[in-house]
Amino acid sequence: MKEPKDTNSMGRMWNLYKMGGLTPAIASMLGSSNAQQMAFIRSMSRDQRKESSLEMQLSDMEAVVFDLETTGFYPYNGDEILSIGGVIIRGDNFEEAAPFYQLVNPKRKVPRHITELTGITNEMAENAPDLMQVLHDFMNFAGKRVLIAHGSGHDKQFLNSALWRTSKINLTHRILDTMMIAKWLEPKAIHYGLDEVLERYGVEVTERHHALHDSVMTAKLYFRFLKLIADRQVTTLGELYAYLSRH
Repeated sequence: MKEPKDTNSMGRMWNLYKMGGLTPAIASMLGSSNAQQMAFIRSMSRDQRKESSLEMQLSDMEAVVFDLETTGFYPYNGDEILSIGGVIIRGDNFEEAAPFYQLVNPKRKVPRHITELTGITNEMAENAPDLMQVLHDFMNFAGKRVLIAHGSGHDKQFLNSALWRTSKINLTHRILDTMMIAKWLEPKAIHYGLDEVLERYGVEVTERHHALHDSVMTAKLYFRFLKLIADRQVTTLGELYAYLSRH
């Protein structure tokens, strides 16, 4: 005896497809976990585009400070995300929410020098969830919050590549780069890498090249910056973007 079709589930999937939540190929795989994860990621992207965050007060702005570890520098030439870490902040304080940290199975060997740098071994990576699952979980963690990273070009490039390959979307979140803030605050400095800036601003270094530790240290650095930003009478995200665009 054939089981009855889940017409409600099919209807929900069809509505998601019509709204741009699913590609036709994925829509044909009704009920698959990948289809549900893709639909969620795409819906998050649409909702994010509707948000106007430029008027948010920096003193009360919720954000996710995050970091990625990767197998290399070239996401469009075979390199993959190895881990994602992040913490939620509001203004200049950590929120009580649990931090985010997850290894990713890159479906390729981890280069030896990357293992030496990050401590992530092939065995650890092979036992980690796949990219779609971790992206789904991280996007759920981030919600509609602004994203903050140090040297964000690298992280944004990898996230965009991953989101496009898995869900055919690009990252739509607002991003603040603490490296760009450092360049604005210290235009005459020579080095703006995370190690150098952490040292200049007196942020204790715990464990480098670990996505969660780097996220926590970057958040503490951002807290230091907020006081200096306020001294310059910059109070909103839009105002900060305007100043950073000149540097």
